[in-house]
Amino acid sequence: MERLVEKAETLMEALPFITKFRGKTFVIKYGGNAMAKADLKAAFAQDILMLKYIGINPVIVHGGGPQIGEVLKRMGLESKFVGGLRVTDRETMEVVEMVLGGLVNKNIVMLINRYAGGHIRAVGLTGKDGGLIRAKKLDAEEYFRQMGDFRPTELIDLGHVGEVDFVDVQILKHLEEDNYIPVIAPIGFDAQGNAYNINADFVAAAIAGALKAEKVIFLTDIEGLKDENGQTISSINIAKINQMIEEGTIKDGMIPKVKACINALQQGVKKAHILDGRIPHCVLLEIFTSEGIGTEIVVEIS
Repeated sequence: MERLVEKAETLMEALPFITKFRGKTFVIKYGGNAMAKADLKAAFAQDILMLKYIGINPVIVHGGGPQIGEVLKRMGLESKFVGGLRVTDRETMEVVEMVLGGLVNKNIVMLINRYAGGHIRAVGLTGKDGGLIRAKKLDAEEYFRQMGDFRPTELIDLGHVGEVDFVDVQILKHLEEDNYIPVIAPIGFDAQGNAYNINADFVAAAIAGALKAEKVIFLTDIEGLKDENGQTISSINIAKINQMIEEGTIKDGMIPKVKACINALQQGVKKAHILDGRIPHCVLLEIFTSEGIGTEIVVEIS
């Protein structure tokens, strides 16, 4: 009986959050171990469906770097990286589209639909579908400058590595109205029809901004942002993040992720969250409990 009472109390704790977020949009960047382990994949799919069933509109943006690397290796093609970005020539771009827009995307769609029921279903997209993501070639020099990674970029051609130029959310609005869950591969296109491989974190931020989402959530393989003493930070604002970057507390691969969070907030998203995707049901734990997990990022802490 005590366990049943505990379950009821847990549901009651979630009630005010359900009321607050019903009808809102959450954009979730799916990646890391949460995409690799069977139990975590199942928990993620269940979390997404729970959000949809209680009236929240989840939009999924996924990565797939390791899967791209595996296919390139099987094809005898070398993976090259500069400052964490995959050098993407035309041949590599074809593999990226095949893996991200095909294999990875459809596996996530099938995973969610396996647990779905009734009138709710997931559907896979790339930025080419419905003109969703208009892209342009990444300005490598400006990108590395923003990441604090100064290098002789005049000698670097990253190929078909892009950045988001514009997001047309019309197709996402139609899917929401028809109770579909969009699952988006981070591939964009330009006016000439060229395809671009785009960092999934920045795609998630751009889509969240275009949708004026309530939250953008990034699943990672860390507990959250850490302070100078190695303690997880539960809540932080933009000014403090910039200070921690300058001091070197936030560095390397975390800089693009927090920059994506800042981009989303500056476009009107209410909160950004960095969660440990290695924890089953991390999305529900962050959203529907008072304590939460991971790190929430806001414009200003009230």
